[in-house]
Amino acid sequence: MKTRPLLAPVILCLSLMLAACSGGGGEQGGPPALPVTVSQPLIRDVTEWDDYVGRFEAVSSVEVRPRASGYLQRSHFTDGQYVRAGQLLFTIDARPSQAALDQARAQLARAQATLVNARTELARSETLAKSEAASREEVEQRRAAVRAGEADVAAGHAAVRASQLNVGFTRVTAPISGRVSQRMVDPGNAVSADQTVLTTIVSTNPMHFSFQGSEASLLQYERRGDTLQNAPVRIRLQGEDAYGLNGRIDFVDNALSNGSGTITVRAVVQNPDGKLRPGLFGQLQLAASAPRPSIMVPDTAVVTDGARRLLYVIGKGDVVQARPVELGPVVNGLRVVRSGITAKDRVVVGGIQRAMPGQPAKVEAGKIGDDGKIIASKPAAAAKAKDAGK
Repeated sequence: MKTRPLLAPVILCLSLMLAACSGGGGEQGGPPALPVTVSQPLIRDVTEWDDYVGRFEAVSSVEVRPRASGYLQRSHFTDGQYVRAGQLLFTIDARPSQAALDQARAQLARAQATLVNARTELARSETLAKSEAASREEVEQRRAAVRAGEADVAAGHAAVRASQLNVGFTRVTAPISGRVSQRMVDPGNAVSADQTVLTTIVSTNPMHFSFQGSEASLLQYERRGDTLQNAPVRIRLQGEDAYGLNGRIDFVDNALSNGSGTITVRAVVQNPDGKLRPGLFGQLQLAASAPRPSIMVPDTAVVTDGARRLLYVIGKGDVVQARPVELGPVVNGLRVVRSGITAKDRVVVGGIQRAMPGQPAKVEAGKIGDDGKIIASKPAAAAKAKDAGK
């Protein structure tokens, strides 16, 4: 009889604990729905570009070599300056060439005098032959002497022209317009004709941009019936964000490399201000397709799962679904989606780390900006309540 007052409080505590563990209302437990921002993808006309890395090359590049041997007297340019075709660059000691020219002119004068005398002798012999005072053999000898004299005069003229060329070759001029390098031989040194490199000149406008295209890309273009010749390209330099240089394809090689399986392609780019230099690296984009409507989402919405690329899509009951997708290039922060979703799908674009495939999510409506950023968002439930209050 003394134990009853002790059992009553114990029984009451056990009852309260069981009621607390049962949830009080019979509700089932589970993880709470986490908020995510969703939006329908954008539809934009997009020109897809293929990316390549290459370098600029000069259209023309010349090694300046003398065409006359001798001692270099003077250079007439500043290292690195822009020169015009025909501009004087170097002078070589012309005294030996001038002496050879004077000698050739003297020999020409002697040949001309000999020819005049031969013609006079021929005329005298022909007069005497008419009166039979000279034999026919003598006349023929005089005629042969005249022909020999004419040949000597012609040879003299040729020798004078050759000597004049040699004198002219002592003035080394720029064969093309462009930017000259530093002089490689200082005045006072001897130079050899057609051997010594005095400097180099590269043309500056236009410029070539050379890059290597893959076999797969080449076959893809040909299957579509596209031609690379005269195709538009755009180029940006290292450290630049915008593709500010425009050009066109002007050359595609006739064979692929046996080692790398690539083909050399070249574009021509205008360079009116001369800022582009041979050897500069750049990134080129080649139009891979004509403008066409494309589905686009922020590149940050793409999830990587091994070799697969996924997008989280909100399905029935606000349940998160993982959709494998085929992706295209990134254009202004937006990723082109070639397959896997439709324009009406609700794609998770914010709070991706909180999205759990197969689990419901707390959906918040958002809007994708043209630059790939989320412009605005608001909870769907609050929006419905606001519409209901109206």
